[in-house]
Amino acid sequence: MAKRGGFPGGMPGNMNNLMKQAQRMQRQMEEAQKELEEKEITASAGGGAVEVTVSGKREITKIKLSEEVVDPEDIEMLEDLIMAATNEALRQLEEYSSNSMSKITGGMNGLGGMPF
Repeated sequence: MAKRGGFPGGMPGNMNNLMKQAQRMQRQMEEAQKELEEKEITASAGGGAVEVTVSGKREITKIKLSEEVVDPEDIEMLEDLIMAATNEALRQLEEYSSNSMSKITGGMNGLGGMPF
C-alpha cells in the first residue's frame, strides 16, 4: 500500500525553503507598495504649459498651469492638455510600479515561475 501525505525524497526541506522565499518576497512587495504610495510623479504637456502631479495612490496632487495656456476662447485645448499630462503621469507611475515589482519577482509569473 502506498504511503499518503508528505513528499518523497526529502521535499519537506525544499518546501521550507520555498516558503521562506515566498515570505521574503511578500515582505519585499509590501515594502515596495509602501514606497510606491509615497512616490509622486509629475508629467507635462504643451511644452510644459500644463503640469500634473500624481501620487503612488493614483490621486492627482497638483496641477500647474502657465498663464498663457489659460485662454477663455479655447477651453478645449486646456482640457486636452490637462488630460494628456494626467495620462502621461499615470503611465509613468504604472511603468515605475511594474519595474519595482519586476525587480522583486525577477520577472517570473506567479510563484516559482508557475502561472498561478
